[in-house]
Amino acid sequence: MKIQQLRNATLILQFGPHRVLVDPMLARKGELPPLRLFGANQRNPLVELPASAEQALESVTHCLITHCQKGHFDHLDRAGKRWLRDRQIPVICTPHDAPYLASRGLNVQPLPAAHQQPCAFLGGTLRTVACTHGLGLVGKLMEHGVGYLIELPGEPSLYLAGDTLLTPTVREFVLCEQPAVSVVPAGGARFDLGGDIIMGIEEVIAFTGLSHATVVANHLEAISHCPTSRRALAAAATTAGVDARLLIPEDGETLLFECAVQPQSAHA
Repeated sequence: MKIQQLRNATLILQFGPHRVLVDPMLARKGELPPLRLFGANQRNPLVELPASAEQALESVTHCLITHCQKGHFDHLDRAGKRWLRDRQIPVICTPHDAPYLASRGLNVQPLPAAHQQPCAFLGGTLRTVACTHGLGLVGKLMEHGVGYLIELPGEPSLYLAGDTLLTPTVREFVLCEQPAVSVVPAGGARFDLGGDIIMGIEEVIAFTGLSHATVVANHLEAISHCPTSRRALAAAATTAGVDARLLIPEDGETLLFECAVQPQSAHA
């Protein structure tokens, strides 16, 4: 299995011949609006896609969406929708998101209605894990979406956490399932009012402590309401003694994983 970090939450997963694009935000730097009115109110995204992205996207065979409604353009923006529509890439999503995506001309392949149960996916199984994308009033305004557990023959199990805080549900999931690789949001995103809406440094370190395996941090240094830096997260991981298991890839970097084998890093 390979995981290529493109930017923010946008990844490409490779399982044998299958290349799965996750949550495509494909806009050029500064093409999207700010997400805060005060403080860090720059237009988004803050950085361009890496130089390797164009070639990497050419071989994509499927797309997986964690959430996309209520203005969550950092997981699916207009450029991403246009790219998927033009190529008619199969888009796997929840039944909740399927009508929204189909109305925009995408080639939607919704999960079964009972999507929290394992369902067929690329010769293996996929199932969802509930996300909590903020609490209180802010949480009521958010689109919470799902995370995904992907289990394929001959590949390490993979948990894509989606945009979530470290909730009791997520804690119980990682303690019970112990996926071989987990990808978690680490940006500590917040708006002008209210608390964090995804994991920040403390929760990522706590998640890594709950996991017995490798954790990959993303959702970093690309969107204006995410203050966490890679450098600060790496320093916290070293202090906590989990730096050997917490990977913080740069945009464009590809991580290679095999069953029961330590990951290697390469640049696409």
